[in-house]
Amino acid sequence: MPKHTLSVLAENTPGVLARTTALFSRRGFNIESVAEGTTHDPGISRITIVVNAEDRLLEQVIKQIGKLVNVLKVVELEPSAAIQRELVLVKVGADNETRSQVAEIVRLFRAKTVDVSPEAVTIEASGDADKLEALLKMLEPFGVKELVQSGTIAIGRGAREIGVPPLRAVVRPRWQATA
Repeated sequence: MPKHTLSVLAENTPGVLARTTALFSRRGFNIESVAEGTTHDPGISRITIVVNAEDRLLEQVIKQIGKLVNVLKVVELEPSAAIQRELVLVKVGADNETRSQVAEIVRLFRAKTVDVSPEAVTIEASGDADKLEALLKMLEPFGVKELVQSGTIAIGRGAREIGVPPLRAVVRPRWQATA
């Protein structure tokens, strides 16, 4: 199944993330990644959802998301027209003998060392999924003690932006307010 990245702009209100993701679970889709946060306007949140789905079925879900009361806009971001990033924090075993090897890997991947202890090093890295997977593979021999990875965030390339229509001033009829 093809992978799709959706960018959903919604009013920053309680429950909007739950209602949006519930549409996918009701249809039997497995969300690969979800990330949510406020935009430059604190009243608006951006939800980035990555899902594997057939085009025809996903189109129906996108239309249903667009009908949710608090949703302002839904856009599918094409991989060639978007910048996608993830964040990973990984703690690996490192003693006095191996710490320099870990530091060299960190440098090669343009990551950052954020914590050092006598037994471990914690690394922060961001990038696309392939870069992070390659970093983790290089760090495996040192023993991954702990790993935390964010969901994908994405934004369109260039000057083009996902414009936000004005907040809805008209109350929708009750039959349009539910998905």
